[in-house]
Amino acid sequence: MEKGRDSDPVGTLLAAARKVYKRVYGGEDPKIAVSAPGRVNLIGEHTDYNQGFVLPMAIQMRTVVVGSPREDGIISITTTAEEAEEPKTVQFSVPREGVSLKPGEPHWANYVKGVIQHYKAGPLPGFDAVIESNVPIGGGLSSSASLEVAMYTFLQQLSPDDRDPVTKALVCQKAEHTFAMMPCGIMDQFISVMGKEGHALLIDCRSLETRLVPLTDPDLVVLIINSNVRHTLTGSEYPTRRRQCEEAAKMLGKASLREASMSDLEESRSLLSKEMYRRARHVIGEIERTSRAAEALEAKDYKRFGELMVESHNSLRDDYEVSCPELDELVAAAMEIPGVYGSRMTGGGFGGCTVTLLESGAAEKVLKHIKEKYSRTVTFYFTKPADGSKAHLLS
Repeated sequence: MEKGRDSDPVGTLLAAARKVYKRVYGGEDPKIAVSAPGRVNLIGEHTDYNQGFVLPMAIQMRTVVVGSPREDGIISITTTAEEAEEPKTVQFSVPREGVSLKPGEPHWANYVKGVIQHYKAGPLPGFDAVIESNVPIGGGLSSSASLEVAMYTFLQQLSPDDRDPVTKALVCQKAEHTFAMMPCGIMDQFISVMGKEGHALLIDCRSLETRLVPLTDPDLVVLIINSNVRHTLTGSEYPTRRRQCEEAAKMLGKASLREASMSDLEESRSLLSKEMYRRARHVIGEIERTSRAAEALEAKDYKRFGELMVESHNSLRDDYEVSCPELDELVAAAMEIPGVYGSRMTGGGFGGCTVTLLESGAAEKVLKHIKEKYSRTVTFYFTKPADGSKAHLLS
């Protein structure tokens, strides 16, 4: 299946969300509409929570929230996501002094509740809202950050804050930590807030500084391939990897692995278990690869960029051990076609997607080859770097 060539994906989502809103909330049109993108990380995996560099881009798949304020202090939110648990509509009171929201069931609502609870401006009114998204859940394209940032953007229309993008991203990250119980780094929320059409974004996860990296070459295609092996991170190896990295940094006498060099690691190799050594080797190498990849992209050296993508994948597979046979199969198949610069798993791992950089002329050959070689059903998404979160006028 091939997706991502809809000429107006946001318009399609908005129309669908408005239809559901009118059905669920009494026939009135919503007054507010916002959206926020998912993301694909070109390189820099599992480096964000180690204070390293990441190089994501916002994608054209988005989460839309439409809705209107109400007078009674009640919040009612409906999701249209088939994968979301029942009930698909939740209701609760606006949080106020001494009365906080708490995470619970259904799980999907925790991402939304966390953002509402931690939103700094206010007071918030009650509201009705509908969530519609085409960011695949469990695909490693950050459906959760897309949802959090879209909800925050919706709240900004109800009760404006100071519009600081870093604060916005950090509040959304805090929501995921405290309500979804997922100790994610800051990459996903940052790119969903700050993405810019035609650019990837180099993020320094220590200083929180960002640099736009142009990605506008018309002869270049970014292809996301969904393995359709669904990954779940909260109850998985992700918190274990994070803990191993923190312990390795401690053993090296560093605040984080960002501070460590390969020679630091080699000097202290005897202090670390074999597994911890491999985890640290991936992170230290990946931080360096990401810096070099940003330079290569700026210089339009796509061959070098592609080589770094493959090195990244191999390190994630062998040292960090977060790939899976299906992702390895997709990367290997893509690299067999002339015109493909590089390919790697993207996202947390254990399933989800690969990202491939290729010449536009090679696209059809790649699709055909992978359909023939891949042992499961695959979904293809062509994407360009997109804008971050925004409000939309409802005509």
